[in-house]
Amino acid sequence: MSTTETSQFVRLRVELVVEIENVETVTGAALRRIADDSDMPADERVHAESAVTEDTAEALAYLVDPFDLIGEVPGVDLAQASWSSESIDYDPDSPEWDLGEDDGRGNDEEDGLG
Repeated sequence: MSTTETSQFVRLRVELVVEIENVETVTGAALRRIADDSDMPADERVHAESAVTEDTAEALAYLVDPFDLIGEVPGVDLAQASWSSESIDYDPDSPEWDLGEDDGRGNDEEDGLG
């Protein structure tokens, strides 16, 4: 069977560091999304509302959806997704935050970003 006849699975890794400029806005948007989810069971809704109210990173996780990111890409079907969020200490000047560090390249031009 040729490669054109078989599915090809690709793992796409995306790491974002975002700055929350308005905690109340993010939390409010997450609470609205939870309230609008008519399929969410009541006990899960209570837990979700508590989580997003107590932790802005959790609120952001309710608002960011990998299915939205890839859903409109032609010729692609999302097979599996997972994501998480956490509050971090961020120093943009630290070499620890070099975006190319994990893949050993460290060159934005090679990454298609420059």
